[in-house]
Amino acid sequence: VGFYALSVAFLVLFGFPFVLTLMMSFKSQAEYMSGNYWNVPRAVFLGNYVKVLLSDFNRYFLNSLIGSSVSVFFTIIIASLASYAFAKLRFRFSGALLMLFMVGMMIPVHTTLIPIYQMTRALRMTDSLAGLVGPYVSFGLPIAIFIMAGFFREVPDSIQESAVIDGASPLRVYWSIMLRRSVPAVSTVAIYNFLSFWNEFIFSLTLINTNLKKTLPLGMREFYGAETVNIPAVLTAVLVGSLPVILFYMFAQERVINGLSAGAVKG
Repeated sequence: VGFYALSVAFLVLFGFPFVLTLMMSFKSQAEYMSGNYWNVPRAVFLGNYVKVLLSDFNRYFLNSLIGSSVSVFFTIIIASLASYAFAKLRFRFSGALLMLFMVGMMIPVHTTLIPIYQMTRALRMTDSLAGLVGPYVSFGLPIAIFIMAGFFREVPDSIQESAVIDGASPLRVYWSIMLRRSVPAVSTVAIYNFLSFWNEFIFSLTLINTNLKKTLPLGMREFYGAETVNIPAVLTAVLVGSLPVILFYMFAQERVINGLSAGAVKG
């Protein structure tokens, strides 16, 4: 009973802002200014959604979707290859290299802005979505390798040895055995990094200048600047921008939990 009571309390605490934002999105600015903050809308008003969808919001949404998806793809490929090497291959300085990757989790993002901007400008990749992929992948690799290496270690060595006896190369073992058995870990890495890349702000602010190339967090800042006094419209933009991620996580949260715990318990 105590557990369910605590769960209900957390549901109310964390669900109330979402419910309030949802109700506010169906209120007109006039109704909001009249003092109707907490009650349900007197009449359903869809003008806020029309305002959001007719702006450049769709372009911002697409930019974030492309940048996040491409970054997640490269993160999974690079992290899975590195994790397989660290977990199953024997070579000199493997422990030191793995520790070097883990140190990346302790580096504050803001301390890298100047060198990353200089490197991106030297490569002539500023003001482009391609210029965001490098920083996204580099900061997504440490936690991805940490999760996937732990998962790969739990795959019995006998399976790998049997494949080698049958003539499989290390790359074949990685692709046909390790990667296919690590679907929970891959899903965890994909979901965790997608959420991080989708909400990323500081690199986009530093590297992107053109309005039509901005990602969703920058676009929401632009929308807020144009609609500062129209609070219902601003909250509608927040809701539309966060709803896909919320739904994505709701359907995938069990896989995330399984992936995080799979490499922590030895069978």
